[in-house]
Amino acid sequence: MVINKYNFLFLVPKPLRSLIILQFLGWIPRPFGVLLRRLIYPLFLKIGRSVYIQSGTELLGPERIELGDEVKLLRDVRLNANAPNSKIWLGSRVCLDRGVDINVVTQGNCHIEIGDGSYLGPYACLAGPGNITIGKKCLIASQVGIYANNHREYGLSCDGITIEDHCWLGSGVKILDGVTIGKNSVVGAGAVVTKSIPPYSVAVGVPAKVIKRKISESLLVQN
Repeated sequence: MVINKYNFLFLVPKPLRSLIILQFLGWIPRPFGVLLRRLIYPLFLKIGRSVYIQSGTELLGPERIELGDEVKLLRDVRLNANAPNSKIWLGSRVCLDRGVDINVVTQGNCHIEIGDGSYLGPYACLAGPGNITIGKKCLIASQVGIYANNHREYGLSCDGITIEDHCWLGSGVKILDGVTIGKNSVVGAGAVVTKSIPPYSVAVGVPAKVIKRKISESLLVQN
């Protein structure tokens, strides 16, 4: 076959070809770039309706990334699922603000999932290799770090992190490996969460401690 400017891309392996095209499209500015990405990205990854993706986005390992309906990825968002058997899944109406970085790290079998209607503020960072699950309608402020790994005496842990539905995390909060934050909880700005927090709690400090328990919805219904 004669190689020319029209068919040379088809000689490139499909995963690499997808990466080249997505990286190129990712830097075209709005509004034209937004329209192009909405039309062409569905050819290379699982993507819902009315997805809005600004310029500067990087989608690495696109075959392992899934976006729900009306997802918004603002400038310079980076989703790295470039490890075998890993997955990044964003539910419908999820918004990742500028500079959010989600990384499964180099090891495989890492799943990072963000539930419907959740928001991650500017420069928030999520990293495996442990699994990370964020529930529905969570509000996560700027520069929050959620790290599903930790160095212990026996080596690297990757127990995973779960943030249940309707949680609020203030600016600069750090969540360490093995933690579960119960539903409807609030974590104050700058807190470092090293242990699990029960549902309907308010926690602050370094390390974070529960300072208040909110009345649960079930008790309100009973009374």
